Amino acid sequence: MSSSSSNTLPTAPAGGAWRDRYRWWWLLSPAFPGLVWLNLVQYQLSGHEAWLWVSSAVMYGLIPLLDWLLGADPRNPPDAAVPALEQDRWYRAIVVAFVPFQFGLTLHGAWIAATQELSLFGWAGLILSVGGINGVAINTAHELGHKLPRWERWLARITLAPVAYGHFYVEHNRGHHLRVATPADPASARLGESFWAFLPRTMWGSLVSAWEIERTRLARLGLGPWHWRNECLQAWAMTVLLYGALCIWLGLGATLPFLLVQAFYGASLLEVVNYIEHYGLLRPLDANTGRPVRCAPEHSWNSSHRVSNLFLYQLQRHSDHHAHPGRRYQALRHFEQSPQLPSGYAAMLMLAYLPPLWFRVMDARVLRHYGGDPRRANLQPAKREALLRRWGQA
Repeated sequence: MSSSSSNTLPTAPAGGAWRDRYRWWWLLSPAFPGLVWLNLVQYQLSGHEAWLWVSSAVMYGLIPLLDWLLGADPRNPPDAAVPALEQDRWYRAIVVAFVPFQFGLTLHGAWIAATQELSLFGWAGLILSVGGINGVAINTAHELGHKLPRWERWLARITLAPVAYGHFYVEHNRGHHLRVATPADPASARLGESFWAFLPRTMWGSLVSAWEIERTRLARLGLGPWHWRNECLQAWAMTVLLYGALCIWLGLGATLPFLLVQAFYGASLLEVVNYIEHYGLLRPLDANTGRPVRCAPEHSWNSSHRVSNLFLYQLQRHSDHHAHPGRRYQALRHFEQSPQLPSGYAAMLMLAYLPPLWFRVMDARVLRHYGGDPRRANLQPAKREALLRRWGQA
């Protein structure tokens, strides 16, 4: 787990034992679904639907503002501290604590949808509250799903059930990490591709890829794709059981539409983060093998903005994650040679929703990263010639 000084910034001042200054601040992540759950309680106590919009105001307003005010922290833990840091069960407990709050919020949200008279304003707020947390929960599943203990990987799949995106566990681990920053990866956005064009491509492409990965794996075992050992079917069955139980309890009418719409919104949050993480970046082909070169820090966009990282288990230190998928969040490192985002994910996803602004901010950064040569980037095929003309490389 050591790293050379050429790859990372200085880690800690000399002298004295190193301590994680964010040790208690990591609790913000499991606290987030708990606080949103309290917003639902406040709505019931007061009858004011504005409470259902508080979490969206925090996600889209307060967190980007705090990222801007507090800035980035590029410091890394010293190499000598990493083994003990990775073994500290405190950090694992923080990740696990997210899950009961997530499920409690989902159950309460479904009950409100089925039993309360909501205006369109209230419905939208409830969907954004519950779907937003279930979207953030995909990041919790992401952290759990890369770890070796079997129980953590099973908990990752359970965490994906409310958002109906269980195939992410298969596609991300065995598809995305293999093909990242290549045209073949449905989760790697291309230069010139808007988020709204990327969203259907990645949603459908990831599902098809996950099914194909499992079909191939089971074929090697002499089994068909519809076998119970298909991990996609296992994950989807968890969602069917959860949704079915809620519909039996609360009735089908409002419950199922609410669950499906909040799930789509939650999944879209994952995909807008995917859009940000590798936009325009390309792993070139190795001259000897004809295959893409090994994934390196320069193939992921990075951000070390403090507040977003505290809510997202340092997902924004994405380069180190791709280099060491099993590394736990508290030990992920900042790499200076990685292309750096101008802000944290909370602000960047707002930019991604507005393609003209996104292109204006990000396309120039991609070009700078590649020394002004767009031919080195992962280009949107339909816009290739236009992009080359725009950047003087026709």
